[in-house]
Amino acid sequence: MNGACESLPPVRGTYQFGAALKDLVWFRAGGAAEVLYRPADADDLAEFLAKRHPGTPVMVVGVGSNLLVRDGGIPGVVIRLPAAFGKVEIEGLRLRAGAAALDAAVSRRAADAGIAGLEFLRGVPGTIGGALRMNAGCYGSEINDVFVEATAIDLHGVKHTLKPAEMVFSYRKSNVPDDLIFVEAVLEGIKDEPAAVRARMDELLARREASQPIKSKTGGSTFKNPPNAKAWQLIEDAGCRGLKVGDAQVSDVHCNFLINLGGASAAEIEALGEQVRARVKEKSGIELEWEIKRVGVP
Repeated sequence: MNGACESLPPVRGTYQFGAALKDLVWFRAGGAAEVLYRPADADDLAEFLAKRHPGTPVMVVGVGSNLLVRDGGIPGVVIRLPAAFGKVEIEGLRLRAGAAALDAAVSRRAADAGIAGLEFLRGVPGTIGGALRMNAGCYGSEINDVFVEATAIDLHGVKHTLKPAEMVFSYRKSNVPDDLIFVEAVLEGIKDEPAAVRARMDELLARREASQPIKSKTGGSTFKNPPNAKAWQLIEDAGCRGLKVGDAQVSDVHCNFLINLGGASAAEIEALGEQVRARVKEKSGIELEWEIKRVGVP
């Protein structure tokens, strides 16, 4: 065990040592967390961060929809926000959502309340915390379009409120410091009839189900779209559709998705991704950038 993890502060949440992470990420692959910490609430998290040994590495994991945990696992403390951080409250045309709230759940709550503009979240896998970090989006909309403010806690346990100017959103990223842990967001839409919002949401979901391997063990969209190009088209043109490394495969349904056919290791999934990048670079001269976050020890 990392020496810094031997003197963990008392918490109201829970610690789990040597926790398998493959059960928590969509790829169903990868190693364990040295320590998995589930805080009781935001105050518990802030107190843990303020009192932890400064040499203890910390990292936040959501539902792992866009994450590849390497086979050697993650040293230090992995923080997973539990259901207490998943509440969604309606405030007029605004939604106050905990960082652990599923994007799809936020979208459904908005529809029920007759709030339009958040339909796209129905097609975004993962949680609001991850969506904030990545400026997640699909079908022409992204978090930036509905964002009002977010609450985050830094590694010293200090809470911060961030407005749009401080998030510095760009394509598939926000430029906030890595040491900020999101705990809540306020999003805003416009008024519409619930039935109309639900109809658009259902149409978006049907498009996604028809074009993406959403029932497979996958990490979602693998590579960012380069300027003026589509990653899937570059991968297709490079002859990578259906390409395999061990039990990892480029999806036949959508070739910007890597899938675990059953027993793939994280190393096989990452090696497949690097092989795709090399083939695309050779064919087009374009270097694809990973959208999936790869973490931990090989």
